[in-house]
This record gives sequence, structure tokens and C-alpha cells, in this order.
Amino acid sequence: MRRAILWTALIASVAINTLSLPVRAEPAGRITGVGGVLVTSSDPKAPAAWHRDVLGIALKPWGGATLRTDAPGHPPTVAWNAFHSGSDYLAPSKREFMLDFGVDDMDAFVARLKSEGVVIPKRDDSDPSGKFAWILHPNGTKIELWQPPIAASKK
Repeated sequence: MRRAILWTALIASVAINTLSLPVRAEPAGRITGVGGVLVTSSDPKAPAAWHRDVLGIALKPWGGATLRTDAPGHPPTVAWNAFHSGSDYLAPSKREFMLDFGVDDMDAFVARLKSEGVVIPKRDDSDPSGKFAWILHPNGTKIELWQPPIAASKK
């Protein structure tokens, strides 16, 4: 009996000491997400109009746009990834970066782009991480369109 009491006391002591250990919180001063995509242009109104008229991105009075990350069907995270120099993933763009926009309905979005005369050089609906399509911005930057599986399942 005494042994059981000692074991119970020991287990209780370990549990109390373990529960009272400080919890490590994320340190202050860290990246929490993508805050924007900023570009330069000799005529900033031209790419703004293309994003508005072709991609359907609503512009704000200050000339840019805000894209909600809590929109229905939007993924809960934003991806960042680096590729080896010379990777053909960004081809045919000669840029060192690519834009990726989440979409809620790839079929409808691609149909709208085609009605605007946008060429869709490649599309992949078989990837487990969602549906993809790629287009080129008028300045030559490749744009990846992504419909995450969460958006597809809510359709």
C-alpha cells in the first residue's frame, strides 16, 4: 500500500512539474504571410487595367488591389518555394519569379480568360494538390492559377 502511495505521489509530482513547464510561443518578429506583390512598369495603368479587365481583379481607388485570404474556397496558406536556376517550371518566362493566384472555379475562370483572348498554354487537373493552369502576363511573367482541392470539393 505504501509503495502504491509513493508511486502515486511520484507520478503526480512529475505531472505537476511537466504541466507547469513554460510553453514555448512563437518568437516575436517573424513572417506571418505574404503581404503583397509589387511590380514596376513604365506605364503602371496598363498592367492594372489588364489585371482588372482580364483577370477580374477589382482595383481600389489607389490603383492596386487587395485579395482576401479568407475568401470561400481559398487555401488557408500561401506557398513560397525556390527552384534551381534554369528550372523550366517558370518557362517560357525569363523572370526569376512567378505569380500564383488561387481561383474558386478553374473551369469558369479559364473560360472567361479564353473569352478575353488569353492563351492557356498548359492545364493540369490531375494534380492531388488541386487544378492548375498557366498563362503569361503581357510583360512575359508566367502566372500560375490554382484551384485548391478544398474549392473543388465545395463546388
